[in-house]
Amino acid sequence: MGTDTYITDSGSLKLFFRRYFTESEDFIRYPSDIYDRVWLPYFQREWTQISTPLQVNNSNSYVPPKNALSTAARPTNSSVPLTIQWNTSYVNNQYYIYRHFAEIQELQTNDSREFNMTWNGEVIFHPFIPLKFRAVTVLSRNLSSSGLTGTITVGIQNLTLLETLDLSNNNLFGEVPEFLGNMKSLVFINISMNDLSGLIPQALQRKGLEFFSQGNPRLCLSGSCLPPKPKPFPVAIVASVASVAIIIVAVLVLTFVLRKKRPSIVGAQQRQPSISSVNVTCTNSPVSSIQTNKRSFTYSEVLNMTNNFQRVVGEGGFGIVYHGTLYGYEQVAVKLLSQSSTQGYKQFKAEVDLLMRVHHTNLVNLVGYCNEGDHLALIYEFVSNGDLRQHLTGKGGRSIINWSIRLQIAVDAASGLEYLHIGCIPPMVHRDVKTTNILLDEQFKARLADFGLSRSFPVGDESHVSMMIAGTPGYLDPEYYRTNRLTEKSDVYSFGTVLLEMITNQPVIDQSREKSHITEWVGLEVNSGDIRSIMDPNLQEDYDSDSAWRIFDLAMSCVNPSSKRRPSMSQVVVELKECLESEKSRRNMSRGRMDSHRSAEVTVLVDTEMFPIAR
Repeated sequence: MGTDTYITDSGSLKLFFRRYFTESEDFIRYPSDIYDRVWLPYFQREWTQISTPLQVNNSNSYVPPKNALSTAARPTNSSVPLTIQWNTSYVNNQYYIYRHFAEIQELQTNDSREFNMTWNGEVIFHPFIPLKFRAVTVLSRNLSSSGLTGTITVGIQNLTLLETLDLSNNNLFGEVPEFLGNMKSLVFINISMNDLSGLIPQALQRKGLEFFSQGNPRLCLSGSCLPPKPKPFPVAIVASVASVAIIIVAVLVLTFVLRKKRPSIVGAQQRQPSISSVNVTCTNSPVSSIQTNKRSFTYSEVLNMTNNFQRVVGEGGFGIVYHGTLYGYEQVAVKLLSQSSTQGYKQFKAEVDLLMRVHHTNLVNLVGYCNEGDHLALIYEFVSNGDLRQHLTGKGGRSIINWSIRLQIAVDAASGLEYLHIGCIPPMVHRDVKTTNILLDEQFKARLADFGLSRSFPVGDESHVSMMIAGTPGYLDPEYYRTNRLTEKSDVYSFGTVLLEMITNQPVIDQSREKSHITEWVGLEVNSGDIRSIMDPNLQEDYDSDSAWRIFDLAMSCVNPSSKRRPSMSQVVVELKECLESEKSRRNMSRGRMDSHRSAEVTVLVDTEMFPIAR
């Protein structure tokens, strides 16, 4: 397969679905598809099938199978758009939409076939005219307001048929690459509201190209430009999903992975685990004072954004956490250092220095800080959907999450810990992993919080000797408690306890039980051999028992009394992802039932009003 078939610079592609339009029930794969991709049949009763016995030229980089190209669909009612839609539980993903078109009918002299394509109501191609008996693959990218950080990836230049590219309202920096101007297919580019710098390539100022660049104060059209501010080089990784067509459809999710080979968990297949992340970067350079590329705020600005500390949203060892609003619209959480804090300025400085080096999609993002006299504060993004504990118990009016969402949250949280353990130099340990420190956004994407207790630990067989045990009772690694020796396996123990909470919805410590600690209680309960005896009744048995057993076994391996017998977080991530994929398959087989509060409808329309139907 050629390197220009899919975008893989930033990671791997994960198939969501791939369809071709036919009334047949036959699927297509090798040898019809030379890459052994599976094409599933798809058709709606409002459509009419058209077909051809002739060969359709499929010689483009995607090489769709010819027998898939030989059938197509059009609306029976020519005044009604051809609509393709699906539901996704991950509404913060971005999409690659691969559409494969070919004209497979002999049209009359005065007939033509042209149409508009819209994506969630927005016209993205207008008009489009398919080629006669020749496949054309087209796609577009809308990554506006997607939280992208880094430079514009060179992989975009492989999308040789890309017509529209929207990268606005992100955190992209660096220069605008020359290759964008050389992509002749592009007719619309929007890079506004980023932090791009340097000279705009002359080729992007050509006629016929709609180009928007406002909101980048360090960009210039001509003449000398100010040098860009130095920034750490992150790996910008973008999630994406593919595709819809009038003839055949392929939908894929780009999961953004960095791969590093490590041994797999006992009993699992050997493979390369992945770190799902955005903007992965760490540094071990010593910092003598508080320095950060994030914004520094004055105390008066902190007062203003919190409305004089009006709303308290939490309190920890560091101090009280207040709700705030930045720029009039961006919600933030302001963690104010209390005067009675035992750590004081040193802990504040350590936390800022740490967060300077930590950039991951499953870790709470630092927006800025205040260091003015005696006033010390950290400003984080506000994660608005509460914490995992609330969504297990339903407290605070939070919704009870289903098994599939619990598995996705487990994958997210484990990926954040995996990044701390192996993605940073030196590695870091969280030391206070618990359900209340796993925050959820509106799409139930998990982010680990409370890095005030995070510490670096030596690489290899060494361990960190701490003079003060830190953590939460019930989640605390007993080996760490006994020896004062902190390793990444201490986080593994805490995470295993979290998994048991997610399975059972039981408190970690309950003195009314025969076995007060959850690790002992579940061991006693499952002696009967029935996993249902410990499963959260709120799940209403809507889970696969094999999947539940796998998660239980994984959790028990994490809480093994001996740290040497616990898996690494990388091994945990691999096992969790397998369980999640199994659960997704189960749900797809049962017509994709999802919680309505997580569903997002994605619709692609092909407007047929513009052309006379070929007879």
